[in-house]
Amino acid sequence: MKKRIVKDPEVRQAEILKTAGELFKTQGYGNTTVETIIQKVGIAKGTFYYYFKSKEDILDALVHEMVNKLCEDYQKIAADPERSAMDKMREMLRGENKLSEQENELTENLHRPENRELHERINIEIILRISPIIAQVIEQGKKESVFNVENSLQTLQFLLAGSQFLLESGLFKWNEEEQVKHVLSMQAIIERSLGAAPGSFSFI
Repeated sequence: MKKRIVKDPEVRQAEILKTAGELFKTQGYGNTTVETIIQKVGIAKGTFYYYFKSKEDILDALVHEMVNKLCEDYQKIAADPERSAMDKMREMLRGENKLSEQENELTENLHRPENRELHERINIEIILRISPIIAQVIEQGKKESVFNVENSLQTLQFLLAGSQFLLESGLFKWNEEEQVKHVLSMQAIIERSLGAAPGSFSFI
């Protein structure tokens, strides 16, 4: 009789998440079933449902993991006493370029129509958790006289919500030329909203 392997709950949960993430990457989120994940991990169906309600629940957990990592990275940047506010903003707003291939694929999966509700929940979490960190940098920039804005946090939340909806939601199907125009417009809006010098956010 094969001996049953008992693992620590946190280890087992992490194993399921890692395996599911690899399957999403190699065969696509839509083509990955709960049964496929169960077979790959080598667990009983009841064990899977003990940790996760559904495949969507796993995607939710993976993306929250990604947001947690992004928050940690942003906090380290914001806390660096040697860097200027503009240098920190440049690093933060280019943060998405640092995402791993797997994380980028997870982000792409969020753009699918069936994941719209989850995508919106994640966008809300990003606005609530990351905007206060960036707002700290804006306050630093005010002291350095590179920004001139009241209500830094609320202004930033409007900017983030607008950019997420118009540029990152995948709802509008902009062609390349339209996308470029929207990005340039967003750059100008950010500069005016934060009271920054024209062209200072050209790195976006």
